[in-house]
Amino acid sequence: VGVLFVPVPQAVEAAAQRYWNEQHAYEVKEDPARPKFFCLSMLPYPSGALHMGHVRNYTISDVISRYQRMQGRNVLQPMGWDAFGLPAENAAIKNKTAPAKWTYANIEHMRGQLKSLGYAIDWTREFATCRPDYYVHEQRMFVRLMKKGIAYRRNAVVNWDPVDQTVLANEQVIDGRGWRTGAPVEKREIPQWFLKITDYAQELLDGLDTLPGWPDAVKTMQRNWIGRSEGLEIHFAVEGEATPLTVFTTRPDTLMGVTFVSIAGEHPLAQKAAQGNPALARFLEELKHGGVSEAELETQEKRGMATGLFAIHPVTGDKVPVWVANFVLMGYGTGAVMAVPGHDERDFEFATKYQLPIRQVIDVDGGEYDATRWQDWYGDKTRADMRVVNSGVLDGKNYKQAFDAIAELLEKDDKSQRRVNYRLRDW
Repeated sequence: VGVLFVPVPQAVEAAAQRYWNEQHAYEVKEDPARPKFFCLSMLPYPSGALHMGHVRNYTISDVISRYQRMQGRNVLQPMGWDAFGLPAENAAIKNKTAPAKWTYANIEHMRGQLKSLGYAIDWTREFATCRPDYYVHEQRMFVRLMKKGIAYRRNAVVNWDPVDQTVLANEQVIDGRGWRTGAPVEKREIPQWFLKITDYAQELLDGLDTLPGWPDAVKTMQRNWIGRSEGLEIHFAVEGEATPLTVFTTRPDTLMGVTFVSIAGEHPLAQKAAQGNPALARFLEELKHGGVSEAELETQEKRGMATGLFAIHPVTGDKVPVWVANFVLMGYGTGAVMAVPGHDERDFEFATKYQLPIRQVIDVDGGEYDATRWQDWYGDKTRADMRVVNSGVLDGKNYKQAFDAIAELLEKDDKSQRRVNYRLRDW
């Protein structure tokens, strides 16, 4: 009679883990004879317990590290705890305990959970970002960056969670609410520290061409993220104001199609106009609860309000109304945009909603312009048959010719400068 052996997973796992621990199987020593492989996943926040997202991420890392070890590499897979931040303090207050006690108790529990999963982690190298022997290195690095002028401080508009009393990344705002608390997120302008990443934008862009083995799709994503663009900074005088309104545009060829200027709710002109306009002040307050990510701005309903101010067109001298628009952010560019609804889809949608003038200044062969319906060719500057119309001396010119002509015309009167801008921002 045969005997059926039914393995008990808990017993098998316990025996395997006991053997690994006795043999120090995953403790890494330097070995010049073997190639190195460093396998690091995002450090977990010690919130109290693992969830399935943790299990998924660290299982994937563990498979990679074990595979590399089987290939003969000297593999280091460490573990640490991303333990600093106001959420720990707020949770400790909620649980009526000290932040350190709460954090270390969570680390103890979660470490046990990770160990029970049998991952090939070198636990002798465990660390927590809240320990002085770790963050002293961050402090030293920050001081060096500050002395080099790479770290600096300025005011910036951020996502503010009024419950956690902390700043949230754009990705942590879900449908206008904080991902952890569910509280409506506010836009606040507060002092922030930044690193001058933009000083290295061109170097980062050029470096993409030297990366061996990187998929073209990934390199394209990186180029788009850095987002190099050449254009003009154009100055619009403002009636009754000493300081002009400056915009950056890659489409100076459409300058004669400007029918209004859009500014961010945080722009000084908007704030000044709101002082004597209660309706505008209420609207600016509403805008504080909107998102600050480009993705959210693209999908949200376009909303705006006239400030009562007028800019002066730098070529024609015509008065152009200044509007506050919820799709313009103070943290991007100058916080002001020259609006050309005839040839920009977002401006077209806004102008249609608020019955602002829409003026055609670009045409193509066989094009039938209809100011009541957007067509993709309206905003396409790459077409070989694209030409400027209804723009005086610019008529008949292509994009490059019109760009250069406007630049030359405005630079003579110090009304513009050529600029290279990057989508990449200091963080």
